[in-house]
Amino acid sequence: MVMEEIIESYNEYLTKLPGGCLAIATLLREGDLHGALSSIKDFSEGTGWIMQVNEKLAAVSTIEKIDFKRIQEFLLEINSGLEIQDFVLVADLFEYEIAPFFECTN
Repeated sequence: MVMEEIIESYNEYLTKLPGGCLAIATLLREGDLHGALSSIKDFSEGTGWIMQVNEKLAAVSTIEKIDFKRIQEFLLEINSGLEIQDFVLVADLFEYEIAPFFECTN
């Protein structure tokens, strides 16, 4: 992938993250645990990619570096919520914490 394609993919993925977070929250609230867990896995993998690309692009001054520390804290809270099966907490984290975080990065 050339740099322009990476940046395009990065920006496209960033714009889709808030909607994806809301979709996860909806799946959890509707009781579609299988769909929600699959989407959470995809979100986690995608966020890992976004963090890596952001760090590399910021290093060459292509984009502004995003502080993902807060997202990492939310992911820990999500894991804890999933362990105790508190799906309302997990849905709330995606809707009210993570989605707004990524809306601010666009």
